[in-house]
Amino acid sequence: MSAHLKKRSLVLAGHDTSVALEREFWSVLELLAARSALPLAQIVTQVDARRAPEQSLASALRVHALEWLRAQIGEQATAPRPAGPDGSPAHAQNTGRKAEQTRTDTLA
Repeated sequence: MSAHLKKRSLVLAGHDTSVALEREFWSVLELLAARSALPLAQIVTQVDARRAPEQSLASALRVHALEWLRAQIGEQATAPRPAGPDGSPAHAQNTGRKAEQTRTDTLA
């Protein structure tokens, strides 16, 4: 097992098992559990019940964590933004040449 993976032992459907994930994925899953007011074991059990037979539990947990993060980003992206000084949306203030230069710098 790679040093960057953290292995956890779990009981799923009455059977002992272990899952190795990167610490970052465990952190996201712990945050998801906390925000859902559910134990992490229940989140893992739900993911295990929905995964395809050919998909590993580790893979299913990574995908679940990523989908949850995407949903969180989507909620933030659709939240109302404060207006700029002229009443236009604040995000519209950053358009034009400066934004174009930023994109060019990012791609270079």
